[in-house]
Order: sequence, then structure tokens, then C-alpha cells
Amino acid sequence: MKQQPRVASTQHAAAASRSAKPQTAKPQQVSRRAGVAAQSFAGISCVPFARSVTGMEISGNAYAWWANAAGVYARSQRPERGSVLSFRASGGMRSGHVAVVSRVLGPREVLIDHANWEGPGIRKGTVMRGVSVVDASENNDWTSVRVQVGHSDANYGRAYPTNGFIHNRAVGSIRTASTGGFEEVAEAPVPARAHAEHLAGAIEGLARDAAR
Repeated sequence: MKQQPRVASTQHAAAASRSAKPQTAKPQQVSRRAGVAAQSFAGISCVPFARSVTGMEISGNAYAWWANAAGVYARSQRPERGSVLSFRASGGMRSGHVAVVSRVLGPREVLIDHANWEGPGIRKGTVMRGVSVVDASENNDWTSVRVQVGHSDANYGRAYPTNGFIHNRAVGSIRTASTGGFEEVAEAPVPARAHAEHLAGAIEGLARDAAR
């Protein structure tokens, strides 16, 4: 996977990157990670890295992850910590790209960890952590993003088309807010079960009324 040279983007995308200028530490190249063989990072690509970090069992090249995750993993247009940002195949990035969201900074900016993203001062196949990505889409649906270039905390590359976020939870699950400011996963009721519970409650209510 090869990063395209920086080119002019749309006026909205430029405005989005300016308004979402990251106030974070510069990304770091990583050669080792606990639990993963060190030699694997000598030339690891984005797909095996995303699998090793998230534990998601999605097959295929990066561009196929969005379709292959359908019906198995939850997907949406809103980022979550630990979810995978799915890049479409485009230009010189014919295999697409996947990156793991490490932190959500706001509705239009996240930090990602990913591998095999080329840029100034970045060796091909290495892992980058804490890289800023800003939403460049018009509707804030994360269908177009710009990625922090190299080790600069101010420069972003061209706009890349994306699908959205693949979440490390099953289809049919929901999120509930916690007191810590994060969100936890809760199992959503199966429609048939929800109907049965509603019916049982209604019958119980009728029985109480009749007893009175």
C-alpha cells in the first residue's frame, strides 16, 4: 500500500483539517509490541496488524473488510475506540487500507494506530501510533478523511475515500454510556425475545388489574 503525494483537496476538506488541528503528540514508529513477534513488524502490512490488535477475524485484503464484516461485526459512520477505519481502494492504494482507532478526540478527529503507511521519514512496513485523522466529508459521516503526514502535527495528505468504522462487537449489539465517559457494549434484545417480554408484561398487568 502506497501513500499518494499530497495534492489539493476540496475547500471543505481543507477547512475541516484546519478546524480539527490535532493537539497531540507526534506519531511514533514502533518496531516491537508485546505479544507479537518482533520480526513481524519488520515488514508488516495493515491487515495482519489490525487483526493482531483487535482480534477481529475478517478475511481478505483491506478493501474487502467492509463487505466481509457485514452480518458479523457491527458497522457505522461513527468512530469508537478499538474500531477499524476502513479505507476504500483508490488511486495508488488499490488494496485499500485499515487502521485501528486508538482514541476519539471529537466528532471530526480520531487517533489511529496502523501499519505500512508510507510518508516522509516513514519506512515501509513499520507501525505508526497516535496518528491524527480528520473527517473531510461534507456530512460528517467519515466517508472521506485526511491522514497526518509523516511526523508533522500540522500537515495532512490528500483526501482518501473511506467506508466507515467496523466495530469489534457483534451485529445487533448496542452501546450504553458509562460514568467514565466511555461507552460499554450491551447485548441488544432479539426482536422475538423483546416481543415476548412485552407480551408477558402486558399479561401480568392484566392479571393484576383483574385481581383488584
